[in-house]
Amino acid sequence: MNLNKVKMPNMPGGGAASALIKLGVVAGLGIYGVANSLYNVEGGHRAIVFNRIGGIKDEVYPEGTHFILPWFERPVIYDVRARPHLVESTSGSRDLQMVKIGLRVLTRPVADELPTVYRTLGQNYNERVLPSIIHETLKAVVAQFNASQLLTQRENVSREIRKILTERAASFNIALDDVSITSLTFGREFTAAIEAKQVAAQEAERAKFVVEKAEQDKQSAIIRAQGEAKSAQLIGEAIANNPAFITLRKIEASKDIAHILAASTNKVYLKSDELLLNLHDLTSLAAQK
Repeated sequence: MNLNKVKMPNMPGGGAASALIKLGVVAGLGIYGVANSLYNVEGGHRAIVFNRIGGIKDEVYPEGTHFILPWFERPVIYDVRARPHLVESTSGSRDLQMVKIGLRVLTRPVADELPTVYRTLGQNYNERVLPSIIHETLKAVVAQFNASQLLTQRENVSREIRKILTERAASFNIALDDVSITSLTFGREFTAAIEAKQVAAQEAERAKFVVEKAEQDKQSAIIRAQGEAKSAQLIGEAIANNPAFITLRKIEASKDIAHILAASTNKVYLKSDELLLNLHDLTSLAAQK
């Protein structure tokens, strides 16, 4: 039986169905092409394009909406904003003290070199580069200073770390916006030595204060004794020159006693002729004169 001579019956409406299928395929391909030919670059980001034929293009695309060839090309988005990285490293100082130093680094990729960054490091460039160069830089810089200098010259240490890190990161097309030391921790022996030194310094200051206070007390006692001797001399001269000086002092003392008795809440009974003030002696003395 020859199958080539067999005639298939014509199906009613077959041409319309075929046309609808073709139209659906074309529409689907059109929707797919439109949906996959546009991409957005958000604020603070940059994009590069990978082409299946030519590889990574050298052009860097800024923020906004851009066009690509569906399936043949795909965008690679990079965040070019500064991002913080905290790293801790234990290093030895010049005087062989172990120091644990914490560093905070703000980094970002160089936008114009993103194609090179993608070819050499990929998208996780931070994890591949930063830990190694930061640890190496910290060990190199800390070894140049004594443990005490790390405390007293902290700004110089931070500046040196930033200088070396900036140079090292630039070779990988990574920019450093800020480098700061967040913590410095020393070994227990060095910490104990610092505490003992502080205690000794405080004791020395305290002893110095005691000595100065004793010297001041000595000078005060000398001045007070000189003043009392001078006062006694003046009183003696006043009595010798004018005996009435004693009478004046007795009157002043009587006034003070009378004021105290008047202000007291207790009842006091005194002789009317003396009132315990011995004023009659003053009257007798005046009569003799």
